[in-house]
Amino acid sequence: MPVAKWNGAVLAKSDRFEEVEGNVYFPPDSLNREHFKPSATHTQCPWKGEASYYSVEVDGKTNADAAWYYPEPKPKAANIQGYVAFWKGVTVER
Repeated sequence: MPVAKWNGAVLAKSDRFEEVEGNVYFPPDSLNREHFKPSATHTQCPWKGEASYYSVEVDGKTNADAAWYYPEPKPKAANIQGYVAFWKGVTVER
């Protein structure tokens, strides 16, 4: 079961997930929401669409834009709508 961790905290854990381009995308209901703060950052992917970001906060430390998701992905990426993936030092263990 994949688990996302940063700074000693579990950010997400689920046996339901999607893997796209080597990234594990966790379903929204698997997130420990207390660690997520919305970000104003957005990026574009040619085939997935516009990504939105969260900053992750644990024990007073912030990892800016360490999580991303596609709120309204293009049709080819519909399977990851709302699912969250991580980078910037967040470890995903299986």
